[in-house]
Amino acid sequence: MSPDPTLDEALPRLLPDWLPTQRWFAAKGRAITSVSVVAAVPLRTGDAPLLDHVLVAVTFDDGGTVQHYQLYVARDEAPSGELEHVAIGPVGGCIAYDGLWDPRVTEWLIGALRDGLVVGDLRFVAEPGADIAEPGPGRVLGVEQSNTSVSWGDRSILKTFRLVQPGVNPDLEMHRALRSVGSIDVAALQGAVEGVLHGEPVTLGMLQDFAANSADGWSMALASVRDLLAEADLRADEVGGDFAGESARLGETIAVVHAELRAALGESSREAAELVAGWNRRLDDAVAEVPALAPHADAIRAVYAEVTGTVATQRMHGDLHLGQTLRTPKGWLVLDFEGEPASPLVERTRPDSALRDVAGMLRSFDYAAFHSFATDAEPDQQLVWHAGEWAARNRAAFCDGYALRAGTDPRADGALLNAFELDKAVYETVYETRNRPSWVPIPLGSIARLVGAR
Repeated sequence: MSPDPTLDEALPRLLPDWLPTQRWFAAKGRAITSVSVVAAVPLRTGDAPLLDHVLVAVTFDDGGTVQHYQLYVARDEAPSGELEHVAIGPVGGCIAYDGLWDPRVTEWLIGALRDGLVVGDLRFVAEPGADIAEPGPGRVLGVEQSNTSVSWGDRSILKTFRLVQPGVNPDLEMHRALRSVGSIDVAALQGAVEGVLHGEPVTLGMLQDFAANSADGWSMALASVRDLLAEADLRADEVGGDFAGESARLGETIAVVHAELRAALGESSREAAELVAGWNRRLDDAVAEVPALAPHADAIRAVYAEVTGTVATQRMHGDLHLGQTLRTPKGWLVLDFEGEPASPLVERTRPDSALRDVAGMLRSFDYAAFHSFATDAEPDQQLVWHAGEWAARNRAAFCDGYALRAGTDPRADGALLNAFELDKAVYETVYETRNRPSWVPIPLGSIARLVGAR
């Protein structure tokens, strides 16, 4: 089988319809103007399937920023039925499809990472001393929205960043920094896939230890809330599924990771006025889009105005919530240091207060507690009270655990913590209005609580 010379011609015709159907496509709802192939690197050119690594540029009718995505495009004359759901379309005498779902492709990928293969502008890099899985077929994990991950047994997991931005991805940068100080609170880095986009280096994938026999923090928290609401005559600390102990241990872990990041990457500071100005700009934009925020706007600005002086800053997670954590038999692990994927790289890599991460986790406890009422027109107020009790108990436990390891209580700087939490809740109201309107009462309720407690 020889490479089909029409791949570069076929993909721009096929991808405008195919990309919006993929859960990792970050521009759903935006009309695509065109798709063009920026680079295509042949990886397998002999036996089936053919395999190319492809970078594409996507433009939109709204004239917004061009987005770049990566694909491992496989081609076979007769791909198996299990690959029909990722078929892109006919290319010459073959069917093109998303190769990450083909065990022959994933076997090739893990071999390339073990061998440190270099093909054109692509570099498959193994970290020194990494214990990478033996060559064999991998399995796609179906839990992600913005990336695609493939695991090999209980040894290795490769996360492929679908949306590609120039520069080193913060997730890779932060894991390398944490590896340099011997952190055991993140999944150990095993390797990376790196490339070039418009002459600038880009991170295309990360290979890490696979945390087998683990559970994510979001699922554990939801199970705890369900246990509580099923026993409505009991308090949160009386239910067998009480989560407060885990929340405290998670707080300890986050404090340790923050200390490790300071050790690896240093500390800095920012003027509070700069932070306040940014919060107010985001609030103005949010009020213009979500009128329900308007009654709270003056009270929110008053909380922001209480933040003065100089704020200590460092590299931190940037998008921390319960879904970014895993509970293993040995303890908690922190995942996904990308920051908010929709934000420009310069914003995601800029140092900020560690309290931004704390505030993100506090917001996540509120979501875990109240999300089950999102579609209830008239929720049972006794259950709502118990949910609020659960949220308060776990928020406090997390802060207690953080203070134990950090040596300072995040609640001691209440103005700054409240401001970060309000800024996050304002962002959430916009997100929910666009994506899940029935969930808007969750951040609005938190805003009312935060400004009412002053």
